[in-house]
Amino acid sequence: MAQRMIRALASAVVVMLALGLLPAGAQDGRVWVQIEAQPSLDVATERARAYAAVFPETHGFRLRSGWYAIALGPYPAEEAAAQLAGLRRENLIPADSFIAEDAAFGAPFWPVEGAAPPAPEPTPEATAGATPAVDPQPEAEAVAAPEPAPVADETPQEARASEALLLPEERQDLQTALKWYGFYDGGIDGAFGRGTRASMASWQEAMGLEPTGILTTRQRATLVANYRADLAEFGFAEVVEPEAGIRVTLPLGLVEFDHYEPPFVHFRAKTAGGPRIILISQPGDQAALYGLYDILQSLEIMPLAGERERRERSFSLTGTSATITSTAFAELKGGLIKGWIFVSAPGNADRDARILTALQDSFAAEGDRALDPGMVAMDGTAKAGLLSGLEVRRPVLSRSGFYVDAAGHVATTIEAVKGCGRITLDRQTEADILAQDEKLGLALLAPKTALAPPVFAGLQTGAERVGVDIAVAGYSYEDRLPSPVLSFGRMEEAQGLNGETFLKRLTLAALPGDAGGPVLDGTGAVIGLLLPQGPVAGKTLPPEVAFALSSVALGAGLTAAGLVPNPAASGGALAPEDLSRRATGMTVLVSCWE
Repeated sequence: MAQRMIRALASAVVVMLALGLLPAGAQDGRVWVQIEAQPSLDVATERARAYAAVFPETHGFRLRSGWYAIALGPYPAEEAAAQLAGLRRENLIPADSFIAEDAAFGAPFWPVEGAAPPAPEPTPEATAGATPAVDPQPEAEAVAAPEPAPVADETPQEARASEALLLPEERQDLQTALKWYGFYDGGIDGAFGRGTRASMASWQEAMGLEPTGILTTRQRATLVANYRADLAEFGFAEVVEPEAGIRVTLPLGLVEFDHYEPPFVHFRAKTAGGPRIILISQPGDQAALYGLYDILQSLEIMPLAGERERRERSFSLTGTSATITSTAFAELKGGLIKGWIFVSAPGNADRDARILTALQDSFAAEGDRALDPGMVAMDGTAKAGLLSGLEVRRPVLSRSGFYVDAAGHVATTIEAVKGCGRITLDRQTEADILAQDEKLGLALLAPKTALAPPVFAGLQTGAERVGVDIAVAGYSYEDRLPSPVLSFGRMEEAQGLNGETFLKRLTLAALPGDAGGPVLDGTGAVIGLLLPQGPVAGKTLPPEVAFALSSVALGAGLTAAGLVPNPAASGGALAPEDLSRRATGMTVLVSCWE
């Protein structure tokens, strides 16, 4: 198939040449494939030397911009596009290589600075009967050849006259090609207004040509030929997914259909390190759209660093890490959510920008069908289906904490935040460490965005009562459950086993996720902060023995951090449901991320 595509491209170029649509320089054998440009002559020379080890036809030229271009050739016009497409497909040259002509180049610097580029190899007929060349004397100095005169091109007036003969679709093709290369961002309407003229001038300047804003016949042909070579390499084709109700243009030279996994249609990379594309299709309402927005951010394929924007009827996400770059979009229309996710690797910015342009410009809902018609609301079952087949980003660990004031500051344990690259409260709000006390095992957190907690702790200030029942609210199973669990126990002693006055000893069946949660008495007053279980002085204690940081020590820690402790209101015992509501209302899931 690759050979057929190359032959087809070559045939197309031959036709364009016959019609006079390719650069006039091409007819003289002066068509090149520019593969690189460098601002430094030394660097360009080293790069040219490296390319020459693989491509004997490597040449280097100074550009009008002052940079130095490295090019392969010259090639006959009928071979240029095929060479470009074939070399890029085999990853032998950069993906942004393009066809260039003599007019873009100045004085040569490679293979030997000052030497003219080699002429095309003469045919046997031309050399028949010719006198053999005599080698120059070794001591003779090489004389630098003059810079080759550029092939004559149209004047701006002539270019405008030839431009007037273009068909509407040919004018649109030029705008499409300019948009493909990032020079044009307007509509594809065939009207050459101020925006199109500015983009033409920018393209000319980037190619080392005079930026007149009016493309000559040769320049138009070069621009379109490069664009078509790109299309051949990427294999762009319209794909209609009737099951998903989506019509979109995909780079089928780089990706191929993998499988359906509602609400996703997966297209895998054809080669190792290539991009992936996932189409999204599901019924839903605004709540489902917002749920999808939240859940996509929990996937491994969507790194945390990047822009996020959620609108009333759509959202967009970008994520970048050392190994992944991702972009996602989804829109709600007529009770259906349709969208896409593009996943790639860093270092492919030019290629990925072109794929994203094609995705964004072509994506459209088709009909009124979506994958998995039963998935409407983002309940637990829907979420499980949504995440099927994709790795969900999970925190390193999750522990408990609780609000200590109306501003949303949170008290937890040092264990919960030690070595974290990122800390979240209740899965969404990011937080910073405000203060830590290694001796007490206490950490205080400040939310990055304003919070209005429904309940915050009132600390016990009265006399300690030993033997009373206590309750601990905590995320016993870390982030697996959506709300905290209430565990019950007893206050055994108002100090640690070694007489530590800042500790309280409890009898409590606690799990690791409970650590950091509030310990409350029957009145709803916070008498302490539950500490992690573990050996004490090298001894392993019975599993029901637990310790809490006392409310007095906690209050001192708050004061030292510049916070104001809130004393518990006096009152009698609370009804069980009121105690549960107060305990769980102040408790927060504290998650530690890499």
